[in-house]
Amino acid sequence: MEDSSPGACMPAAPSKAFRLTVVVFRTLMGLLFLWSSTAYFFDYIKVPEIPPGPLKTFNDGMAAARYMLPTVKGLELLCSFAFLSGRLVPFAAVLVAPIIVNILCVGIFLAPPGLPFGIFLVIANGLVAWYHRERYVPLFRS
Repeated sequence: MEDSSPGACMPAAPSKAFRLTVVVFRTLMGLLFLWSSTAYFFDYIKVPEIPPGPLKTFNDGMAAARYMLPTVKGLELLCSFAFLSGRLVPFAAVLVAPIIVNILCVGIFLAPPGLPFGIFLVIANGLVAWYHRERYVPLFRS
């Protein structure tokens, strides 16, 4: 027999440990995206020369599309503020997801040394999204 009480469909509240884990992961993501975007805009890190090959071609293409890197880094900066402040986190997780998928794909196909970074971001954003999964329900209603 089905329970029809008002709270029957409500998931259990997340444990304190899971909430803390999500805060740690979103803070780390926020710091990584803040560092990455400010390094791009303020040019305070000397980027090493990329040897010829697919990664160089990809980077040259991103630079040739003059809007792409400023747009990506601007979104990373906005999402870093959201992750660090704890405001609009579900929106930031959705907004930054395509960038994270691209970081993962670059690690898989073009620069294997960057793969752990991509895997970390996928896991971290996945945890943050899972924590806020109730906020995404309206996106899947027709």
